[in-house]
Amino acid sequence: MQHLPPGLDDPDYAAFAWARYRMIMRWMALATVVIVGGAVLLLDFVYGPLSWVAIAAAIGGFGGTVMLAAALMGLVFLSSGSGHDERVKDID
Repeated sequence: MQHLPPGLDDPDYAAFAWARYRMIMRWMALATVVIVGGAVLLLDFVYGPLSWVAIAAAIGGFGGTVMLAAALMGLVFLSSGSGHDERVKDID
């Protein structure tokens, strides 16, 4: 049988795992700022001056998509890294 991490039931390991998740989210927030900034600049270059509504839509669309994907993938990594996925198989 393989060795499993302590899991999220252990407070110390849970704190470590959630800190790692928050670190991933901080890096992805920084990447999102760069992506959204580049997208708004590109849209401004292609279409000319943008209204505040178009800028808000770009921020919400690009930023929301990237951050939602980052949050969901981060939770996948959290679940897998904490051993939660393997524990589901070991019901007995």
